[in-house]
Amino acid sequence: MQDPQIYQLMAIIFGYAAGSIPFGFLLTHSAGLGDIREVGSKNIGATNVLRTGNKFLALLTFLGDSGKGVVAALSATMLWGSDCGLIAGFMAVVGHNFPIWLDFKGGKGFATTLGVLLYACWPAGIAACIAWLVVAGTSRYSSLASIVALLIAPAFAFWMGAVPQGLMTGGLTLLGLTRHHENIRRLRSGEEVKIGCKDATMSYDQPEKK
Repeated sequence: MQDPQIYQLMAIIFGYAAGSIPFGFLLTHSAGLGDIREVGSKNIGATNVLRTGNKFLALLTFLGDSGKGVVAALSATMLWGSDCGLIAGFMAVVGHNFPIWLDFKGGKGFATTLGVLLYACWPAGIAACIAWLVVAGTSRYSSLASIVALLIAPAFAFWMGAVPQGLMTGGLTLLGLTRHHENIRRLRSGEEVKIGCKDATMSYDQPEKK
């Protein structure tokens, strides 16, 4: 019988490898839109892909990023057990945030986190989705919606009695908040770009034209 630590190591490697597939970068590059890392917030997630003006590619990026979280967690669960599934899901988010293929400069992991949540603890995942939609719809800030959803998810998981899932989700929340530190700064200073803003395609480093 294999040592459980071997399975956990395999889950770490598999989860990271699956999560590090940079769908946003690959899709925009294939579509001839250049390097997504030179647009807007410069990350590879769906929100930044939307800043290219291509809603279809943004949707495909979101589905790819969330889907790789599901695939990582589900596959590892089937191969090595539920604990390894949670490990692989967590590492998929780490892989998305720090992909080896892009010099460890990736996205902020919300879509991948959402995919992992919907598989590992679907009530918490649904709660996060609803929170995102409500906050994004009222404030028009994708980052604020993501932050609120990240905070709600672990609380909901613990409330459901899903302790292992809650611990994993808590770790993802801490990681997500760390990755959103620049968004938090811009939200506090009133500089954050809203969803659908006419200046949403601008780089944050590019001065607004008068």
